[in-house]
Amino acid sequence: MSASDQRDDLVVIIDPVARRADGESVRIAKDVLGAGASLKVCLPEGPEEFARALLRRGTRRPVVVGDDAALRRAVGVLHRERALGGTDLAVVPVAGVAAGVRLARGLGVPAGAVAAARAVLDGAPRRLDLLVDDRGEVVLGDVRIAVLGGGPAPVAGPAAGSAAAGERHGHAWLRTCQSLVRTLGARPGGGRGAGPARLRVEADGVTLVDLDQPVEGVSVVPGSGGLARVEVRPSSVGAGIAPVRARARSVTVAGPDFHYHCDGALAGPVRRRTWTVRPGAWSLTLPRP
Repeated sequence: MSASDQRDDLVVIIDPVARRADGESVRIAKDVLGAGASLKVCLPEGPEEFARALLRRGTRRPVVVGDDAALRRAVGVLHRERALGGTDLAVVPVAGVAAGVRLARGLGVPAGAVAAARAVLDGAPRRLDLLVDDRGEVVLGDVRIAVLGGGPAPVAGPAAGSAAAGERHGHAWLRTCQSLVRTLGARPGGGRGAGPARLRVEADGVTLVDLDQPVEGVSVVPGSGGLARVEVRPSSVGAGIAPVRARARSVTVAGPDFHYHCDGALAGPVRRRTWTVRPGAWSLTLPRP
């Protein structure tokens, strides 16, 4: 069997969130992929079945049909199993809202089920850098610590479902408690009022800003050539202070309890986190230039 024939054998893993959110786009994606390749379709009902389908792909090329969380889950599974470097991953972004596929779009995956499915068939794998933190969690897009100007992050999953159930049954006290928990959990500092944070940010061991300089935000983005782009926005009163920028292989943020967003997902609070660049660690099928 030739290499091109192998690429025409796909295992299509359809995330349950995508099936519920936009079944029509899922059907269209399957039709387009099926017209140009041999398909094995998997319909996992949860993260464990999702991982099992991915790891049992054999020689088939994996295609994830789902939102950004499904794409990040797939990369995380392959990374933990040390199978990421030898896998050409593809994705057809499907979500109930546009924000749910913002990461995939930012990586270069086309919008719309038809265009994305055609890119799976006709595109080419591109090696991309990856951020991995000191727990082994992966970051595909960016890390952001936004200290000022951000309201509570939207809540999805079981907490949101419980809130909806509470509304249907008229449990006003339950809604109030859930709202309070969501608000406190989403604020930097675990519920303290929003304000400048005191963080130490180091890039390859060099201190960019220390605890004596309050900051408004920090961002870390995989760049190219094995270096991440780091930006620290110091807090200013009166005259503005220019952001501090650097490129580094490893970035450490430390200080009092802080939250952060990885690819849009809220994490923390923590007192220290290190992100390290893995150059060309994963491969994503994208449209040819």
